[in-house]
Amino acid sequence: MRKTLAIVCFSFILFNCNKKEIPIPPVVTPPPPVVVPPVVNNPAKKYLALGDSYTIGQSVPESDRFPVQTKKWLVDNSINMLAPEIIAATGWPTTSLQNAIASQNPQGPYDVVSLLIGVNDQYQTHDTTGYRGRFLQLLNTSILLAANRNDHVFVLSIPDYSVTPFAQFSDTALIRRQIDQFNVINKQVTLQRNCNYLDITPSTREAKNDPSLLAGDGLHPSGKEYKKWAERLGPMMKVVLQ
Repeated sequence: MRKTLAIVCFSFILFNCNKKEIPIPPVVTPPPPVVVPPVVNNPAKKYLALGDSYTIGQSVPESDRFPVQTKKWLVDNSINMLAPEIIAATGWPTTSLQNAIASQNPQGPYDVVSLLIGVNDQYQTHDTTGYRGRFLQLLNTSILLAANRNDHVFVLSIPDYSVTPFAQFSDTALIRRQIDQFNVINKQVTLQRNCNYLDITPSTREAKNDPSLLAGDGLHPSGKEYKKWAERLGPMMKVVLQ
């Protein structure tokens, strides 16, 4: 019995002497996860507005300009838009707008381009023949700036200022006829080039019985009138932007 116990004890000691200790692995902190930036599927759209006093918003705050209100409408309707770039000034006929574009050299392509020009051609020169050619050149430039996408160009008709206090001592019937003549031209040219046309002229004639549609200068539209344009132009632009 003693011999057996001694053998067991000897074996236990021998086993523990030969047993290797298992090392404890060090604690390794995992690296932080790699953050992959999301793919931008809805980049902000670029809008270029070309025109005269009606585009720059003479006598109204910047926020009331129709391009600015159009951009707001689009943003409110889920279109990511940058602030519109505007090339326009009060008193510009088509020749001045052509020169300004050449001078400022806007960097396209733009996702949408609007063009409203001609009231000063009517007021200053009454030259419908020259207007046709110059308007076509401006429309072609607009198409080029929209990356040759005709359906991304939007022409607005010329407002009728014959209903304003500014024109009350003028031949308002003649002004109305001439505005109509210029609008026939810009509409024909626009549709021939397969661009979009928005006739806002009837809306501007409502100012005859609603002074709130005019700015304080008694000539240009108010922000309320420009809002009507934006609420029609915005949905047209959304079709090509979404």
